[in-house]
Amino acid sequence: MGKNRLEAFSDGVLAIIITIMVLEMKVPHGEDLATLTPLVPVFLSYVLSFVYIGIYWNNHHHMLHATDRVSGAILWANLHLLFWLSLFPFVTGWMGENHFAPLPVALYGAVLLLASLAYWLLQRTIVADQGDGSLLARAIGNDAKGKLSPLLYASAIPLAFVSTGLAQVLYVGVALMWLVPDRRIERVLGRGE
Repeated sequence: MGKNRLEAFSDGVLAIIITIMVLEMKVPHGEDLATLTPLVPVFLSYVLSFVYIGIYWNNHHHMLHATDRVSGAILWANLHLLFWLSLFPFVTGWMGENHFAPLPVALYGAVLLLASLAYWLLQRTIVADQGDGSLLARAIGNDAKGKLSPLLYASAIPLAFVSTGLAQVLYVGVALMWLVPDRRIERVLGRGE
């Protein structure tokens, strides 16, 4: 099977996720700036989740560029990733509406952790299907960011019950780490390999 249908379906799901997140932000009743103040946590949660969805979309796109074909296992691994990403609107809204209370912040981290593990599983499934000498396998290399991210999420989850601010700093830190474009796949593709 070609990868175009998988890419188009995934792009559509990610677009819907972003749409749901923005629709969850309710318009305040009032016309002065003070009416916006209670929405600051909701907006900040949305911004963080929007950035994360953008990071996943970008890296997913690059990963599929380095993929020759799609097997049934790859389809299921991709659906697994999309499942965890589809929970972003819920945990984003719950965290923002409850002004970064410990349990919503911890659950947000759990979804981040599970999405990162699902992305890793998709990556490994593609490499297993296409071989250790495949373009994707060569591009991934040692994948330091991919290994560090789940560790930081796993640390932030219990930390949310001690300091929600520190847990959020870890979430933002991981997002910033990935916001810097990951050029590994582009470099390998650029060499014409």
